[in-house]
Amino acid sequence: MNRATSTGTQSPAPHVADSHDLIRVHGARENNLKDVSVELPKRRLTVFTGVSGSGKSSLVFATIAAESQRMINETYSAFLQGFMPNQSRPDVDVLDGLTTAIIVDQERMGANSRSTVGTATDANALLRILFSRLGKPHIGSPQAFSFNVASISGKGAVTIETKAGKSVERRSFSITGGMCPNCEGTGRVTDFDLTAMYDDSKSLSEGPFTVPGYSADGWYGRIYSGCGFFDPDKPIREFTERELHDLLYKEPTKIKVDGINLTYEGLIPKLQKSMLSKDREAMQPHIRAFVDRAVTFTACPECGGTRLSEAARSSKIKGISIADACAMQISDLAKWVGGLDEPSVAPLLGTLRHTLDSFVEIGLGYLSLDRPAGTLSGGEAQRTKMIRHLGSSLTDVTYVFDEPTIGLHPHDIQRMNNLLLRLRDKGNTVLVVEHKPETIAIADHVVDLGPGAGTAGGTVCFEGTVEGLRGSDTITGRHLDDRAALKESVRKPTGALEIRGARANNLRHVDVDIPLGVLTVVTGVAGSGKSSLVHGSLIQQSGGAEAGVVSIDQGAIKGSRRSNPATYTGLLDPIRKAFAKGNGVKPALFSSNSEGACPTCNGAGVIYTELGVMATVATTCEECEGKRFQASVLEYRLGGRDISEVLAMSVTEAEEFFGTGEARTPAAHKILDRLADVGLGYITLGQPLTTLSGGERQRLKLATHMSEKGGTYILDEPTTGLHLADVEQLLGLLDRLVDSGKSVIVIEHHQAVMAHADWIIDLGPGAGHDGGRVVFEGTPAELVTARSTLTGEHLAEYVGK
Repeated sequence: MNRATSTGTQSPAPHVADSHDLIRVHGARENNLKDVSVELPKRRLTVFTGVSGSGKSSLVFATIAAESQRMINETYSAFLQGFMPNQSRPDVDVLDGLTTAIIVDQERMGANSRSTVGTATDANALLRILFSRLGKPHIGSPQAFSFNVASISGKGAVTIETKAGKSVERRSFSITGGMCPNCEGTGRVTDFDLTAMYDDSKSLSEGPFTVPGYSADGWYGRIYSGCGFFDPDKPIREFTERELHDLLYKEPTKIKVDGINLTYEGLIPKLQKSMLSKDREAMQPHIRAFVDRAVTFTACPECGGTRLSEAARSSKIKGISIADACAMQISDLAKWVGGLDEPSVAPLLGTLRHTLDSFVEIGLGYLSLDRPAGTLSGGEAQRTKMIRHLGSSLTDVTYVFDEPTIGLHPHDIQRMNNLLLRLRDKGNTVLVVEHKPETIAIADHVVDLGPGAGTAGGTVCFEGTVEGLRGSDTITGRHLDDRAALKESVRKPTGALEIRGARANNLRHVDVDIPLGVLTVVTGVAGSGKSSLVHGSLIQQSGGAEAGVVSIDQGAIKGSRRSNPATYTGLLDPIRKAFAKGNGVKPALFSSNSEGACPTCNGAGVIYTELGVMATVATTCEECEGKRFQASVLEYRLGGRDISEVLAMSVTEAEEFFGTGEARTPAAHKILDRLADVGLGYITLGQPLTTLSGGERQRLKLATHMSEKGGTYILDEPTTGLHLADVEQLLGLLDRLVDSGKSVIVIEHHQAVMAHADWIIDLGPGAGHDGGRVVFEGTPAELVTARSTLTGEHLAEYVGK
């Protein structure tokens, strides 16, 4: 076939479809944004910089990504939209040129006990199919290898209706699942110490239970003594075997006590439902103490913690069972799968190899597929979510990343940069919120927000190239080339915390002394064993909180949208008392969760309207206009401000307000000082905790714990989410803690913190089973001089040695 050729000398005009090469944002006002307008090039890598709280996430996540996802959701039926997250239109005038947004954030993965790295990435599903095809002996379909599917069977009569009439046939069915019947697929069993639950020398009427809330005159005590199953005056040690079984394990049974219909249930299933179903961190302190005392969690003796039935463990490929495969380090599993050659399952093997190779490529080869998903750090969770996108054939989509270098050693940042560039080079738009200069350096386009945080931010300070940013007079531009210098002299330790024979996770019988009275930094590549050494060994061997060790991580803070920095830090108590004293009324009036709450919205500030299959609508309460309090409460003032105006203040503003004048409240000012010290001066007192980032959560916990009497502080990557300009303030805070007599131990990758340390403990040399050893102990200067480890190489390069 002849191709048509153009006879004209002029090149054809560009097609109109090729003119949409920008994402245009005009008049964005979400959160603290002040009518922000930007034009972002498509199919390029754009990095958003600025101090914490300057509005980066508001622009990228709450405006661009949120509107893209909302518009896609609107293409589904109203019925399906009812099952999706409710998203309102962002507060913006114009959003043009959007493409499908894929958000890869640092939210921790679901901590469901049945969720593992394998189930979260579909690697387990591929392995199950592989073993169902090639495993010897053959035991069944892929679900026979799933620890979430129980084996069930049944038989009976079924009635079949046809034109000729009804006929009865006998049918039977069976489903072979891979769930271990003993632990029901969780890999762990609970064992109760009965001596810690009741005193068997007492009778039920004497109140034998030591369980919180189970006193003789309480409801539970009256149920057990009045149920009629036992003699209430008979000591428990004299119970028959049947009576003891009924006391501990009896199935739910309807009973009547004092004329009231109730349900009786054995003590152990009752406790499993009421206490053990909750996350330990969410328990009240006295309940947590009881659970720690009375309940032990051990690996299931029947399946050895593998979660799988005996049949599933018996089927093998080349001597390896699916339990063995899931327990392998992923880098080793990738090699094993690479050695399998079976033409009948070639496409399956190809997909599985690609998935496992992606783990290794992204720097997670040290994990295993049976690792519980809830134990991954924020950075590990974000990189795990990236895996499904690496081999994606999608192009012209927008990938949105929230600090993808979190938790990465400087050695691994280059690898992450290459992945971001690969996504861009496939024809995608990549938007990255980032603070690390190594990642800012690879940007095609930079948007710097600021100049400050909170109400002092929300404007675009610079838009252009990295070189242009470097030459600009913005905070980011001025600090982009900041480098912390090595200390001229280091502090002398006052003692040491000894760790002996540490074997948690991948640690190899590590013996190390952590000096006290100084700033110690524990570093090493991701997966080298830092958290295992500090959280898994140091806290256990030192005795934890009882020995004055305060551990502060980036885990989510438990609380609802009603929780805010004022309630979490205890700041609201002195504020309420000051308002009450100044106006001669009760403190409870100044709580939106108590007597002062607006009766229309119950102190929530918004009213939710359920619309069946349609998305739930949230509207600002018209009665209180979102202020949460009754109108009569807002008439009471302190220093010319009402309680809602105080909660709308930033920490910096409130620090000044409660420091002098009529509103002077030393107790409140002290807490506000600590919040400002940790770099949270920009957050508002009434801001919901659910809106805080991982780094902000950690710094909020640090501010709260700074008042405790603990002698040793353990911080897990406190530079997370910190702008280059704020790192210096953090170093000053760490110095003040040490100078006040505290010992500070920091797990950290940031070279500025390493250079500022008095003592460095470097783990490695690699990750997983290639790590778990102490490869260096000494001062930062000695590490730079030796250059004997990856950390030493990067630190020497950082300080210019």
